[in-house]
Amino acid sequence: AVGFTELLNAKEVDEAIKQNNNETVLVMINSVCGCAAGSARPGISLALQNDIIPDRLYTGFAGQERDAVDRIRELIGNQPPSSPSVALFKNGEIIHMMHRQEIEGRMPQEISNDWRKLFDEKCEKKGPSISPEQFEKVMHAKACGSKIPLYNE
Repeated sequence: AVGFTELLNAKEVDEAIKQNNNETVLVMINSVCGCAAGSARPGISLALQNDIIPDRLYTGFAGQERDAVDRIRELIGNQPPSSPSVALFKNGEIIHMMHRQEIEGRMPQEISNDWRKLFDEKCEKKGPSISPEQFEKVMHAKACGSKIPLYNE
């Protein structure tokens, strides 16, 4: 809803992350837990309203797209498996990682602030990922439990 492309298998993960083109790639390992719904997803969605954002946005759902998530975790390297989690890559290398323990118990605004600072330092693409008007519709739909509108470029 905020501009992510879902990764469904290991091949798609490699095509998304293992690029040597100086672009930044944000990858979120999503999950069904409360901290994903209450903190991680809204925090990252809010961060993507920043003036500077990663070049590309991807997600894999832990427990659903197992091949994709396993491959993401391989590319993350010597980090413990964590879901939800968010990683920023550049030229196929991880440059920042936020684990579940850095998400749990935090407000979306706190998570957003951390990522906005990182985007300002490491990224170059002009943001936001979706218009403020579309963002308001998405956030309202999430709060009301309504069907979340898809964003189509």
